[in-house]
This record gives sequence, structure tokens and C-alpha cells, in this order.
Amino acid sequence: MQRYFTKRRHEDLRQEVREFTEREVRPRIPEMEASRSVAHDTSRLIARQGWIGVTIGRAYGGMGAGHLAKTIIIEELARVSGAMGAMVQASQLGVAKIIHFGNDVQKEKWLPRVATGDCLPTIATTEEESGGHVLGMSTTAVRDGDDYILNGHKVFVGNSHVGDVHGVVVRTGEGSKGLSAFLVEADRPGFSLAEHKPAMGLHGFSFGKLIFDNCRIPAANLLGAEGQGLAVAYSSSVLYGRPNLTAVSLGIHQAVVEETTALCIERERYGRPLGELSNIKLKLGLMQHRLMTARLAAYHAVHLLDQGEPCDAELMNAKFLNVESAIESARDSMDIHAASGLFTDRPVERYLRDAHHIYAPAGTSDIQLLRLAEVALGAGKGEWSERLADLVRTGPTDHREEDQLETAGV
Repeated sequence: MQRYFTKRRHEDLRQEVREFTEREVRPRIPEMEASRSVAHDTSRLIARQGWIGVTIGRAYGGMGAGHLAKTIIIEELARVSGAMGAMVQASQLGVAKIIHFGNDVQKEKWLPRVATGDCLPTIATTEEESGGHVLGMSTTAVRDGDDYILNGHKVFVGNSHVGDVHGVVVRTGEGSKGLSAFLVEADRPGFSLAEHKPAMGLHGFSFGKLIFDNCRIPAANLLGAEGQGLAVAYSSSVLYGRPNLTAVSLGIHQAVVEETTALCIERERYGRPLGELSNIKLKLGLMQHRLMTARLAAYHAVHLLDQGEPCDAELMNAKFLNVESAIESARDSMDIHAASGLFTDRPVERYLRDAHHIYAPAGTSDIQLLRLAEVALGAGKGEWSERLADLVRTGPTDHREEDQLETAGV
């Protein structure tokens, strides 16, 4: 009985997000593509729906619905706009650090604001010189009485230009124990943004550069303890970054298959629909196979996460499979569209551009494969999903009261 009700809640949520996205987001895409600027208003409109708070507990005003629900929200947004799916996934990534490492005061201050859409959080770890090598970062925070002073920069920060509070991992000492994480409000003196640079895809989304020039923040903004910065970065990336980006890829993939199917039905060759040609049908069948398999991997991984089960490997696998599958299907779709796919009156070229943007964040496909090889060899570096199980679990008891209410027709 509970499984049925859980599925119904998820499908109701999917329908809610789909209707909103078709009504409010799809009409804005032409302007987002033409201007290639940050979609501030659309980002705020989406945030006000409360979906950024999907994994925030009800005690803080969130939905408390878990990671499968989060996947559905991001997937449905990305099905229409990869940029807005990316916006929500980046905000969700920003939520993770507060849920996992924030103290009671920090949670009380920030989580209700995130849940209502009044605050968009980010996480910032990457630097130009060190790239994805977290331990190579050089941005510093130096203690000065009751404050810390930050100097340096971060790049490729999702939601950089719409974020209200940035979770910044910086160096406070030497080695792996010398990283710490801080909450930095966007209006702090000494904090600034580099000019937004339009990229190949995800037009409307911002992933830019944060600059810290003697940026003074109170010691109360320290997340966790000094020296926990590496844990903040890794756990957020594994438990939120990988499944979030998986969801973006899944939504783009769904859009690719829908667009290609429509083309195969409406376009004729030799007096019959394109989709009746065997070579086209084979490609479309392969795309459908990839999509179904990728969705199974995505939903299985976040289901385990919701249950508090060890699932780091499943999250890595889901990210790898979904990213690679979406890109492959988008390429096949371009082949089927032929020359017509090169023009912007059809969205397939946008889907291909957007899909490529999901490749690198939270680890490229090569990184996922290296980590999966370590799992196979018994040399894995630990299970963040197990260490933080109590903070990510959305187990059956969380749904019991809702099931009773649904049974009663409430």
C-alpha cells in the first residue's frame, strides 16, 4: 500500500512541475537563447515554487520529500530547459552543505529562506589553477579576531550570478586537513563577481567566477569545524552533485527522444513517415533503450539514497550512464534530423549543446570510471552515503503520516 501511495505522490509532483514548466518556462526559452544572459526572473519564479526545498525537512519549511522527488523535479525542468534544470540542481547542491554540516543557528537562518525561494545557495570549490583537484586550491581564509578574511577566487560556480549565499571551500592550513568551508553572503564587502560569460549551452544559467578581495566574514559563518572543508566538498559532490546532474541529463535525454519521435512521425520520405524506415527505426529504438536504462539507473541510485543505504557506486554509475547516454542520443538525433537539425527552429541542437555541459561537473566520465574501478578492486575511498545516512535518509516512517492522510482523502 505504501509503495502505491509513494508512487502517486511522485507522479502528482511530476505533473505539477511539468504543467508549470510548459506554461511558465517554455515560452521564455527563445529570449534566453537569443540573449544568452542570466535568467534572473525565471530563476526566482522557479525558486518560489518551493522546489529548492525538496530535501529540506519540514521542520525548516521544506518539502521533506527526498532525493527521488528531487530527481523528478530537476528532470522535468530540464526536459524543457536544461538551463533551468541546471539552476535547480546547483541550488540543491548548495543546500547540501548546510544540511550536512550547518549548526542549528545556520540551519534556522538559511534553510527556511531556501525552502520558500527567498534564497538561492551555491557551492564553490573549483579554481582556475587547480581545476577539479580540490587539494590544489589556493584561495585562503585567515582568522582575524572574531572574523575570517578571504582572498582568492572560485570559477565555474553554478548559480554564481543569482546566488544569495555561497558555500566556499578555502584553505585555512596545510594539506588535506587544511581546508574549511564558509557561508559567504553575496552582499559582503570584498566579494564580487566577474562579468557573466555566455557559454556554448545552458543559456540562462550562470556558472561564473567569484572574487574575494579581503572579504571579511564572521567566524559564525564557518560550516562545521576548521579542517572539514574536504568533507564538505566531497560529500556534497557525491551525494547531491552526481544525482542532480544525472537528473539534468535525464531530462535532456527525455526531450531528445520526444523531439526525435515527433520528427519521425511528422516528416515523410518517399510517401511514408520517416519513422517507418528501418534504419531510422533502429536508431530511434536505440535511443529509447538508452533512455529507459538511464532512468532505471538514476531512480535506483536515489531510491537507495533515500533509504539511507550505501550507494556511492550507484550514484557514480548513474551519472556516467546518464551523461554518456544523453550525449549519444542527442548525436543520433542530429543524424536523423540531418541538415534541419542545424537550425534553431528545432531544439535538437540546443539539447546537444546543453548535454555536453553536464559532462564535467562532479567528475567527468573518466573520473566516474576510475572510481568504479576502485570499487571493483576493493579500493574504494569510503561511502559518503553511509557516513551521512541519517542526514539523507527519507525512509518509510517519513511517509506514514502522509499515507494515512491520503487514505483518508486529505
